[in-house]
Amino acid sequence: MQFLNTIGGFAIAMLGAALAAVLPGIGSAKGTGMTGEAGAGLISQDPSKFGKALILQVIPGTQGLYGLVIWFFAMLQMGALNGTAAGMDVATGVRYFMACLPIALGGLLSALAQGRVAVASINILAKKPDDWSKGMILCITVEFYAILSLLASFLMILNAAG
Repeated sequence: MQFLNTIGGFAIAMLGAALAAVLPGIGSAKGTGMTGEAGAGLISQDPSKFGKALILQVIPGTQGLYGLVIWFFAMLQMGALNGTAAGMDVATGVRYFMACLPIALGGLLSALAQGRVAVASINILAKKPDDWSKGMILCITVEFYAILSLLASFLMILNAAG
């Protein structure tokens, strides 16, 4: 416990907020990157499919946005944006840290999973262009779990101050 007191509650809370922003961003970068690679291969063969490939590529990027929203909301609730966070106790810092974990981990993992589904959907677009929206629906199914992670973090942050 002495170690946590040395670090301070605010630093622990900031670590949680940072993870909420960084981990879903990493997942989104990986997911959109994989999909972009697959899309680039398809577009080199058929440039007319650029718009649909782009839509599929953007979908795994939403988790990074969700993470940034939670980062901003946590920073606002902690008082980090108006300078009132000084002296936060360790228990409150840990509550903020824990509140940021659902989107940090849920955003990271769902973005990676969604990226794999989006890559597979590029294959649908390549082989059956009229059915590309089915691939988009498969991608959006994964999105539901990112939204649940966003909601969980949001509701937990509302109550983190104690």
